[in-house]
Amino acid sequence: MKTFKVIATVLLLASGVFAEKAALPKDLPAYGPEKPLQTPSVKVSKLDNGLTVWLVSQPGFPKLAFTLAVHGGLASDPADRPGISELLSNTIDQGTKTRTAKQIAEEIQATGGDLIAGSGKDATTLLTEVLSSKADAAITLLADLAQNATFPENEVALAKRNLADSLRQQEADPSFLADRQMARVLFGENPYHVTSPTQESITAATSAELQKIYAQRFRPDQALLVAVGDFDNDKLLAQVKTKFGTWKAGNEAPISTPSRFSSTMKPTVHLIPRPDSVQTTLELGTLGPVRSDPDYPASQVANAIFGGTFGSRLTINIREDKGYTYSPYASLQTYVATGVLTAQADVRNEVTAASFNEMVYELNRMATTSPTEEELATAKRYLVGLEAIRLQIRSSVARELSRLWIYGLPPEEIGENGKKIASITGTDVDAVAKKYFPARNLAIVAVGEEKVVRDAFEPFGLTVEAGH
Repeated sequence: MKTFKVIATVLLLASGVFAEKAALPKDLPAYGPEKPLQTPSVKVSKLDNGLTVWLVSQPGFPKLAFTLAVHGGLASDPADRPGISELLSNTIDQGTKTRTAKQIAEEIQATGGDLIAGSGKDATTLLTEVLSSKADAAITLLADLAQNATFPENEVALAKRNLADSLRQQEADPSFLADRQMARVLFGENPYHVTSPTQESITAATSAELQKIYAQRFRPDQALLVAVGDFDNDKLLAQVKTKFGTWKAGNEAPISTPSRFSSTMKPTVHLIPRPDSVQTTLELGTLGPVRSDPDYPASQVANAIFGGTFGSRLTINIREDKGYTYSPYASLQTYVATGVLTAQADVRNEVTAASFNEMVYELNRMATTSPTEEELATAKRYLVGLEAIRLQIRSSVARELSRLWIYGLPPEEIGENGKKIASITGTDVDAVAKKYFPARNLAIVAVGEEKVVRDAFEPFGLTVEAGH
């Protein structure tokens, strides 16, 4: 995930720099027609034990990406162990009934790849990319991790120390603090408010608890295995049946699907004090669409126009024109039961009030001012082009298919979103902008010097409350 974010950021910056700074000749021809994305063909199967299998055969380059996804992530953690999913994903590969942590590491390296485990809000995933000739070894190892992880006491103790240190490091980052507080404001007591573990939950977590959560989540009837790469469908499916066919669900109740979440925001500033800070981190947020909503593609385009690209309205305003910040950004995140739209900027203390004013202005401008033809075309080409680049990478295809499954969508959707974006009109953008972008719907978080923040928001008549 981190690698993809870096790639996406580089692409975003590069596209924006050229769009904003390069003096292009006026007589250049218009863009040519976009080539349709060659969407992958997915063979769907289900084993007798309930395991869903999606296979994408792409002969040629001899690599193969696997993703194993199961329902249950941070939003499914026990109330007294918030964020324990992160500890689970950090320790699931640290031992099975027949393999030590060292043996697991050596075996995955022998396949020509590595193993990445992670937990999001709604799911836990295992991802590996290996040589096609080592497919059977990779399947064998993934099947062992899915069925026989043991969470050895010594490995859990080490992982707890590392996770505690990592959390302390994250809590020195104002963006992390802003994101965590924003989730608390948007979701309240709903489990979606969990973005990370706490020091208390890390200290109290035990190997036995991890084993119990693992047994609840890792069961074939709520799992998906995706394979993308150079292989024969029938041969690979036979290997999967051999290794995963004996997997059985435990006695724990399966993870329940969360119901749609909705909430009304109050015009309040939630302050996270950061003594002696020379800048303020501002984050504005509201609830948005889920991936299956009809207005999701239009929301992607609207977000790109507002702040999701380097040539966006927000960036041009508070970076290029006014110099308040280096790189503001906006994002649209989706989960099973809700979506979240946020905008964030790190600004100098002395322009905290002015920056907030301009961010609110741009949100309201989205709700009241239609995009120009150039804004619309640029945003659509950026989103469709980025998707086309991303889906050239087999591990990215495997990740995207697993996300679709988590959201309850069919694999065919992987080829539909770009088409939907390409067909979005200015009227479509106007509709979602009026729905999601008015500033009256905002949750507001500020991380910085307390006096600076309180003084900055006084002219707006907004209540400033201490965050937690």
